[in-house]
Amino acid sequence: MTFYKLSLHLLLTILYVMLSSTLAAPGNSKLFREYIGAEDKGVTFSDIPTHSEVEVHFILSFAIDYTSSFYPSPTNGAFRVYWDEQNLTPSHVKSIKAQRSNIKVAMSLGGDTIKDQYVYFSPESINSWVRNAFYSITEIARLYDLDGIDIDYEHFKTDPNTFAECIGKLLFYLKQHGVVKFASIAPYDDDSLQPHYLALWRKYGHLIDYVNFQFYAYKNGTTISEFMNYFDAQSSNYRGGKVLVSFGTDGSGGLSPQNGFFEACSKLKREHKLHGIFIWSADDSRKDGFRYEKESQNFLATL
Repeated sequence: MTFYKLSLHLLLTILYVMLSSTLAAPGNSKLFREYIGAEDKGVTFSDIPTHSEVEVHFILSFAIDYTSSFYPSPTNGAFRVYWDEQNLTPSHVKSIKAQRSNIKVAMSLGGDTIKDQYVYFSPESINSWVRNAFYSITEIARLYDLDGIDIDYEHFKTDPNTFAECIGKLLFYLKQHGVVKFASIAPYDDDSLQPHYLALWRKYGHLIDYVNFQFYAYKNGTTISEFMNYFDAQSSNYRGGKVLVSFGTDGSGGLSPQNGFFEACSKLKREHKLHGIFIWSADDSRKDGFRYEKESQNFLATL
């Protein structure tokens, strides 16, 4: 190999390493996130144990752009609160944040169902949906003194590009106007869902701070080895993003704490890939005294 070819090869290798480092997400993070309020089980923020050395995000579930009628229908971005309003009020948010400086509160948009029917992302047009969503979400966020927003639509009556433009522009305006400080998305591995989130990530990934990937949507009995492969695959899909690991306390699938979830976390910790843990959901955890919330945060505190 000539000197020129050798130098060119070395330069390309250096550039590759630099690019890979740029695209790689930051290392381990003491971040714990949990969805709360979706099932109206009377859970309050103060019920959930929190560790002072861990950053905690409670995610109110859900705000939905549907009517509140007996047969709910889409409202083209005019969001309403559908979480447990009796136990998760604006004063509750302000109180828990005043008591514990490590706690932040966000709201999640969409969700799976409303009154036993699917919640569809169904905009009439990009501009009208973004306009309505921006104003209605700003009103809710300021009333509740919220810090962030999460996107959890799971059913669609539009194409991936329209979803990407609607959500991407919404996130841009919310951040530009200081309505929220951080944003996350909550995809899972499904052929009808992932194309929408990947289209959003490709164009607007720079506006998304966390990927709350629903690893509990994988099959029951997932092994540690399978979980690690799933994590690598989704980290590749959302390259450069902070992909959080997760499990459900509602009996859903994936890798459970009983079957090695924290062992998998230890592996990710050693590889500097543990960007945080989230749980679905506080409503379901109440029956076990929030056992795994404690264990998750105690684990994160050691990072």
